[in-house]
This record gives sequence, C-alpha cells and structure tokens, in this order.
Amino acid sequence: QVQLVESGGGSVQSGGSLRLSCAASDRTFSSYAVGWFRQAPGKEREFVAAIRRNGGVIHYADSVKGRFTISRDNAKNTVYLQMNSLKPEDTAVYFCAADFTVSRAASQSAGAYDYWGQGTQVTVFS
Repeated sequence: QVQLVESGGGSVQSGGSLRLSCAASDRTFSSYAVGWFRQAPGKEREFVAAIRRNGGVIHYADSVKGRFTISRDNAKNTVYLQMNSLKPEDTAVYFCAADFTVSRAASQSAGAYDYWGQGTQVTVFS
C-alpha cells in the first residue's frame, strides 16, 4: 500500500507563495500519475492539477492556470505544487493522490485515484 504525505501548507497573505510537497513511500512512485485536489469548508473536493508518471502530461484547473505549477522528482519520490499569487479563494485543505492505472495519463477526476494523503491546510488571508 502506498502512503502519501503532504507538507508545506500554512498561512500566507494574499499574493504570496507556498510550495506543497507530496512524498510517497513506494519505490514504484515513477509508475503512477499524481494529482492535487483541494477541499474548502462546505464545498466539494475539486481538482487542482495532475501530472503523468513521466511528467509528460500535465493538467490544471482553470482557476489555477498561470499561478500554480505541478512538477515531480521521481528520484526523490516527490511531487510538488508551487503556488504563486495566492488568493483567499485558494484557502482549502490540499490533498495529493496516486493513480495506478498505467493507461490513464493525468486524470482530473477524484474517482480515478487509488491512494490519498491526509491533506495539508492552506490559508490565504487578505
């Protein structure tokens, strides 16, 4: 079973930046796609970004395009989410998830993901 651990969350002023990390316990990390999702209080979990196992395919939600960047370092079993120009509406718990279906590139659907981390809180204040 894969364990995913998010880190890097915190509180930041509007316009600031944070970098989230998602570290995997599994040595086959490079074999699966990874997605970032977020959930704000009272709202459904929503897609943020996803990256294919080799980094060749990347998708972003329209709300974060141009501000967030997803990347991965397979040698370190880690996926990153660089978040710039943060807005109060980015406030949420951020989760990373792993998709073991090889034929799927970088799904934007939460249902495609097999394993989830515990989440890390991001709070953006104005």
